[in-house]
Amino acid sequence: MNDQEGPASEALRLVTHRFPHAVGAILGGSAAQVRTSASSDLDVAILLPDSNSDTSRREVIRHAGRLAELFIHTTADIQQALEHNRGNRRGTLLFIYDQGLPLLDLRGDLDRARTQARALLTKGPLALAPAEWERGRYLLTCFMDDLIDTPSSNRYEQLALADHALREAAHLLTAHHGAWTGIGKWLPRRLLSADLARGRALLDGHQRVAELGDTAALMAAVEQVLDLISGPLREGYIQR
Repeated sequence: MNDQEGPASEALRLVTHRFPHAVGAILGGSAAQVRTSASSDLDVAILLPDSNSDTSRREVIRHAGRLAELFIHTTADIQQALEHNRGNRRGTLLFIYDQGLPLLDLRGDLDRARTQARALLTKGPLALAPAEWERGRYLLTCFMDDLIDTPSSNRYEQLALADHALREAAHLLTAHHGAWTGIGKWLPRRLLSADLARGRALLDGHQRVAELGDTAALMAAVEQVLDLISGPLREGYIQR
């Protein structure tokens, strides 16, 4: 496979040193686009031959002074793992296989996994079930109501509620558009990709709470999201 100096070389050395029997490997994340620093971690998906001694798992290790998050699967398990990744609506593994930089592919297993990942990404994340929509509406309504009732002098509770409101609103807004969601740094990226105007309103509103203790903009943005999905839900909610 084509290699280059830097993160790809490090990742390939990691794979060949720790998993000499690997049949496939791919470097994902920002390192695959060479947007990384010396302190950035490596996201590496590794395919191992099916055997009784190897199990699919996720590991975080340190290699040559750099943290590496390893997504390890056997060739027998990778198809199910990719399907499951579609179900959690974040698609982390799917994006690694689709957008990553191939490091090793001895038998074509990596190429087949990449083809499947691309097909699943094209289908998009699984839709929320009716009960999941109701629970999301109820939770977001509760966070909004609690945030309205929380005085700006209580910054601990205000910030905690603003965080929860942003995450739940992002979860529902991306689901409304049939788009992938995310956590951490990927939450704003996926949110803005799914709905630039409403996503920016949520993020700007959250920032105003953090910087100024002003909840009005975030509340307005949350109400916009709730209006898209049948409005707030309070009385009558039943958890099944």
